[in-house]
Amino acid sequence: MTAATRTARMLDHLVLPVGDLAVARQRLETLGFTVAADALHPFGTENACIFLADKTYLEPLGIANREECEAAALAGNVFVARDQAYRFRRGQDGFSAVVLSSDDAAAVHARLRKAGLSAGEMLEFSRPMTLPDGSQATGSFRLAFAADLRSPDFFFFTCQRVTPLPSDRSALETHANSVTGISEVVLSEPNPTDFQYVLQEAVDEREVSAHSFGMDIETRNGVKISVLNQAGMSGFFDRKTPGHSRGLRGRAVVFKVADVSATEHLLTANAVSFTRKGNRLIVPEAPGQGVIFAFGE
Repeated sequence: MTAATRTARMLDHLVLPVGDLAVARQRLETLGFTVAADALHPFGTENACIFLADKTYLEPLGIANREECEAAALAGNVFVARDQAYRFRRGQDGFSAVVLSSDDAAAVHARLRKAGLSAGEMLEFSRPMTLPDGSQATGSFRLAFAADLRSPDFFFFTCQRVTPLPSDRSALETHANSVTGISEVVLSEPNPTDFQYVLQEAVDEREVSAHSFGMDIETRNGVKISVLNQAGMSGFFDRKTPGHSRGLRGRAVVFKVADVSATEHLLTANAVSFTRKGNRLIVPEAPGQGVIFAFGE
């Protein structure tokens, strides 16, 4: 496929490992999010997703059955194997993957293999989900994985919905904190442009904006994926990064809100610690929330 025929992929969701799904649910509800019912994967993991009005979502990912996870990883399940490796190296709460949409995971997989950026075999699976009205639906998915061997703590994959779940999630897309979507996803790395190629292939977008704080690439639905160096993390989030530690790290999610004063009121009322930086409210990591959350209009 030539660069001229490329169309940037849409951000689909973010994978956020958590040590305890119940703790994560309590934390996320305290932050003003509506959290969907717990749902099991057929390979030992479970999630409790946060669906947003811009059709992106967060996937807090827990371990439902460790033995099933270990067996799946040994059998070549890249999703579970990368999750297990992340938890071993980085701890139970964090941010391990950016997921992009695709309507042809097999073609994506073939191109990633050719580019030397495939993280392993495709994964196809189905799982049930409980809808807000209590009914059950089953979705089928096909995933193609991208990773850079120099970056063991972060990966990308595309998600093809072979049998999509029912799309009316309006009851789950309304949040007390007035969040309407994701505006930016933030990774860190001492020399961001070292990982330009894997981002370009994952997003299927050649155009990258390089600047003194790092680099940005934009998805088709307008979400900016930023890779910031130490100066960028310090300047935008007042956060130092270990200068000696190489490889991409998931660091922050920036949300769009309808009314930042309403968000601030809710966080204050719920005794959530945050700082104001410019027009953003920045909530540091906490148990059940392994990544910085920032809220801005």
